Amino acid sequence: MITGAFMVPHPPLIIPEIGRGEEGHIQNTVRAYHEVGSRIAGLKPETIVLISPHQIMYADYFHISPGNIGKGDFGQFRAGQVEIEVTYDKEFAENLGRLAMAGGIPAGAAGERDKRLDHGTMVPLYFVNQYLQEYRLVRIGLSGLSLAAHYELGRRIRETAEVLERNVVVIASGDLSHRLAAEGPYGYKEEGPEYDRRIMEVMGSGDFGKLLEFSEDFCEKAGECGHRSFTIMAGALDRTGVKAHRLSYEGPFGVGYGICAYEIQGRNPERNFMDQYEEKERKRIRELRLREDVYVQLARQTIEEYVLTKRKRKIPEGLPDEMYESRAGVFVSIKKEGQLRGCIGTIQAVRGSVAEEIIENAVSAASSDPRFSPIEPEELEKLTISVDVLGETQKIDSPDQLDVKRYGVVVTKGYRRGLLLPNLNGIDTVEEQIRIAKQKAGIREQEEVELERFEVIRHY
Repeated sequence: MITGAFMVPHPPLIIPEIGRGEEGHIQNTVRAYHEVGSRIAGLKPETIVLISPHQIMYADYFHISPGNIGKGDFGQFRAGQVEIEVTYDKEFAENLGRLAMAGGIPAGAAGERDKRLDHGTMVPLYFVNQYLQEYRLVRIGLSGLSLAAHYELGRRIRETAEVLERNVVVIASGDLSHRLAAEGPYGYKEEGPEYDRRIMEVMGSGDFGKLLEFSEDFCEKAGECGHRSFTIMAGALDRTGVKAHRLSYEGPFGVGYGICAYEIQGRNPERNFMDQYEEKERKRIRELRLREDVYVQLARQTIEEYVLTKRKRKIPEGLPDEMYESRAGVFVSIKKEGQLRGCIGTIQAVRGSVAEEIIENAVSAASSDPRFSPIEPEELEKLTISVDVLGETQKIDSPDQLDVKRYGVVVTKGYRRGLLLPNLNGIDTVEEQIRIAKQKAGIREQEEVELERFEVIRHY
């Protein structure tokens, strides 16, 4: 069973051999870390499950370190003499992988590129090892999957602990925002302090359901590091009563460091945060569908029919005249749980009508986007869909003639051509817009390109 859980940061300079006095500027964090080490020792765990953002990370897979032994040192921080060696709980790791895969969560020991322990693992263990030596480790990385998938992996951790009857402590390693100050490593964004305020409120109270409500766009702008780690830990505490202890928070170097401890209070069925989140999402999608205009309704009906029957629907009767009579490029975008799930479109009209363009591109977005697997029937009720109808492209002489909110951009270099739609979450500058459009076309950032702009009518 899970007997304790801890949220911790991983600044290497907190290690005296690395900080060389600089660690004195974060003494609250140092003191809280020692308290964490002492608390863990008091729980006498057989196994520590440690989740690190700096472990191997894949877009669609959670990596669990395989083997019997893990080793690492702080050589990259000019302190190679500080070494960490751990014994892995191979049985737990293998059972977790099997349980996760059985529950539709892609996780396991495949794809290990680097056996060395990362600093997101070693910093917490540096303090744990001062108080506890006899334990085994399960080391887990993050993925590019949704926050809901991370929470689900946490639920599989809890189930594995129960099946194996292990005394398990979970450590979620992760810094907070890296954008707290202009002089910090990544500069300042207003989302940085706001993220730290919100996350410490959530984690300090143990109200883990709110972790699932942070948008991907907001987290990216805040430059956070540990949100997915915290979400996995929250999943491991699903339906579990906890007493939350906020031990410290500070951010003197432009990076937020928060430490919280969670004291287990037995089972609590009302803390079923994933079930509550999924019900909210179902209600949101139902309400959204009632407001969808006819363009999006056609895209959704097309996607549902194709996914369920593999048949492409014919153009229906009763649509507005302009959908039969006009021709234009169309993009169909599909999102699931806030993340892109498919997007295919045409820059210019290639079919007889906008209606036909929507049908063709909706099928392609659902089944043929090379970045994603085809949509499965059980996903249909979770999808958010938008349709962009493109205006004519217009050649421009300078990026000064672009506006990320109003205009999409087309970049061309020879036969290579890339497009980016306007008014996308996370794209705040023309420079970002052009860079990503080049990237999509396989054009190097420094290459000169021809620019075109276009406007869209976005349908929700």
